[in-house]
Amino acid sequence: MSNLLPHAREMIVGRPVLLAIDVQMGCFLPSTGTSRLDLMPDLRERMARVRTLVDAAHENGVPVIFFQEVHRPNLIDFGRELDGMEGLHCVEGQPGTPIAAEEMDLRADDYVISKRRYSCFFGTELEILLKSLKADTLIMAGGFTDVCVHYTYVDAHQRDYFCRVVEDCVAGSSIRAHDGALEAMEYMQSGARRTSHEIIAGFRSQDLTVAA
Repeated sequence: MSNLLPHAREMIVGRPVLLAIDVQMGCFLPSTGTSRLDLMPDLRERMARVRTLVDAAHENGVPVIFFQEVHRPNLIDFGRELDGMEGLHCVEGQPGTPIAAEEMDLRADDYVISKRRYSCFFGTELEILLKSLKADTLIMAGGFTDVCVHYTYVDAHQRDYFCRVVEDCVAGSSIRAHDGALEAMEYMQSGARRTSHEIIAGFRSQDLTVAA
């Protein structure tokens, strides 16, 4: 058996892209108290902190892709999502469904992708866009840590992207689920767990405004 330790890569390898996953208005509206999930108590603060990453990306030429989970009002595209703990969520026309555009400073030259399922890759144009952007490292923030972020991370990992999750800019369906998902992601790529301070410093330390 090999005694080699896991190989930790540089924090940013090649060209980075920031994925702002499901930072939607529901994160910032007053709670209705109807959720069946044991949401993290600082969820709103964690989602608001994504803005610091977006600002740094804008300032340093890092592409930003915003994702919006959205479902038709007749519920035809929910699939098995309602078979577990989640209730109705992200339905078209509901106040919590739009991307938090003002809170995140969504700009005309950012990219927006709608998705019907958890993974940002499933049934979307993401892979085509990433190839066009010549992306190497995907920086992930948003929610939930254990659902949409984790599923996107796994799909990216299996497509051989370098994956980084900003652990203070993601929030889980519970503290336990959040911690478990972060541990699972670190298991797949050593050094994947990063702080917003590290990522922002990484954006600022490279000349990313010039195409590779």
